[in-house]
Amino acid sequence: MMLRTTASRVLDDNDRDEVLALLDTDPVGNVFVAARVRSVGLNPARLGGQMWGFGPRGGLTSLCYAGANLVPVNAGPEAVHAFADRARKQGRRCSSIVGPAEAVRLLWERLEPYWGPARAIRWRQPVMAVTEPSPVPADPLVRRVRPDEFDILLPACVAMFTEEVGISPEVGDGGALYRSRVAELIRIGRSYARIEDGRVVFKAEIGAVTPLACQVQGVWVHPELRGRGYAVAGMAAVVEHALDCFAPIVSLYVNDYNAPARAAYRRAGFTEVDTFTSVLF
Repeated sequence: MMLRTTASRVLDDNDRDEVLALLDTDPVGNVFVAARVRSVGLNPARLGGQMWGFGPRGGLTSLCYAGANLVPVNAGPEAVHAFADRARKQGRRCSSIVGPAEAVRLLWERLEPYWGPARAIRWRQPVMAVTEPSPVPADPLVRRVRPDEFDILLPACVAMFTEEVGISPEVGDGGALYRSRVAELIRIGRSYARIEDGRVVFKAEIGAVTPLACQVQGVWVHPELRGRGYAVAGMAAVVEHALDCFAPIVSLYVNDYNAPARAAYRRAGFTEVDTFTSVLF
């Protein structure tokens, strides 16, 4: 039976306080969207997309960020159906759908006949978080990457992205947008690595930051050096820096089939707090 839904609407900066209040009810799960809104607001030109809202008259209950990614927030079945209807009419403009597993599953159920097939679906991605320094020693050689080390770091970033997503970030625009993002994270002090003799041993970035939480991304160890503990000690160092400099909760999400990574994160103090799903195009 088709659910009867209230239409979603496109939000703007007049909705910012209400949007942030809703996002902050789940600071870990919503860290990416919250960081974006806190940084640039809700004007679509600055946001790089639209924020859709759903709820009874006068009160937002659910959101959906529709930019490079489609990200549902606090979205039950009725909200998901409203967002799916708007996304279907607009046409696919995103490279992925990502967020809480059940909401993404319902969104994809509605959108697959129009947007499918997906290039890949990661049905179960544990969301992990930590609020205290790691119980294992931090790698003292993991540090912020310097701007003059961009050319050393970039190949490791490209290798990580290709391994993780299954497609090179240099496809399409030749990698210009990806290179600018790597350079920006270095510039603002959110790129960390252990670099020895001009080679990246371990690296990770802090991709999203709010006053309540931050999210680690791009964790990578050189293939020739895996299994030697660099990831555990490296993550311990990143957690230490992140708690000191950015937010009281450090989070990430990981593919469920990546057993070595999940084990490394657990050893570094992370525990599973939620489950995401990603649909990749």
